[in-house]
Amino acid sequence: MRRLKQRSGFTINPLWHLYKTVSFIKVVKNFIVIETGRYMPSTKMKHAYYKKFLKMELGQHVSFAYKAMPDLMFPELIKIGDNTVIGYNATILTHEYLTDEYRVGAVEIGSHTMIGANVTILPGVKIGHHVLVGAGTVVSKDVPDNMLVYGNPMTIRERKK
Repeated sequence: MRRLKQRSGFTINPLWHLYKTVSFIKVVKNFIVIETGRYMPSTKMKHAYYKKFLKMELGQHVSFAYKAMPDLMFPELIKIGDNTVIGYNATILTHEYLTDEYRVGAVEIGSHTMIGANVTILPGVKIGHHVLVGAGTVVSKDVPDNMLVYGNPMTIRERKK
């Protein structure tokens, strides 16, 4: 189940009115921080940089691989547990703009979890501890602890120890 706050009633798509929903200055700052961080070669530096400038809640030893993309509008709604890896070019979204509404929802990722390359995590999703998310998966609903998640549409299976 995705936990989302919805705003509707737009006659023109809400993305057209982007800066009524989020500050222009915030978007510019986040853009500069995220684009710099995506190419930063040190995961330790990237960890400290994102915590300080994006106000993301990151546990110890969280690693963002090359080109991983936290949400541009609301990165402060991302919480990641200890010893978790966010893979190459993975995207963590906390917002989505539709034709007649927009939605915002926090994303929580547990400890000791691996998010594979090119994964997209949708807003309002909670991923448990000790989860493996296979490359290219679109995570569209909550994932319990100790699961293997892969494919599109997403398949969830218990992890074999």
